[in-house]
Amino acid sequence: MRSMASYEARTRRFSLRRWTRHEYGRLIDHGFLDEDDPIELLDGLLLVKEPQNSPHRTAVLLVAKAVERAFGEGWFVQTQSPIILGDRSEPEPDVCVVRGSPRDYVDAHPTRPALVVEVAQSGLRLARGRKAAAYARARIADYWIVNLVDRVLEVHREPARPGPARRHWGYAAIETLGADATITPLSAPSAGIPVADLLP
Repeated sequence: MRSMASYEARTRRFSLRRWTRHEYGRLIDHGFLDEDDPIELLDGLLLVKEPQNSPHRTAVLLVAKAVERAFGEGWFVQTQSPIILGDRSEPEPDVCVVRGSPRDYVDAHPTRPALVVEVAQSGLRLARGRKAAAYARARIADYWIVNLVDRVLEVHREPARPGPARRHWGYAAIETLGADATITPLSAPSAGIPVADLLP
């Protein structure tokens, strides 16, 4: 019969290492990671970002252009750039819309985007799972997934904490829209964006 000490040693060996944003920054500062490496920090885990194949890249550009038009003055759109969601999360969503201008964020990354959009193909499960949970926990009210597998837009709203109905943070309202539908961002209620405009 194996000893408890042996079991605990094996358990420790396979436990996950959770990083803070400060530690993540030091990995970059000391050259262990490069700012251009396809890595992002989410819930303390260093995750490899989805590869930038042609459909993914095209969709990112289309989404950025469409939401920039919809939001207009007083907002700016950043692509694949960091946002801060807490001490253990510094994801780089494909597109996000932030109030103000780029110069407002010279000293720190944005913390309260009005809209976050992930373009997903091979990373669809991650976008629906761990990323959705992190964005919901950060109270991001409007989170969209451009689903390149099914060519639809998945709209996640109403962040909801864990409880009897769910084990983790998530969204209480999730709607799937086809290419013939129109979506209105919560923070740009007078704008309508055809879903077809977001799809490559």
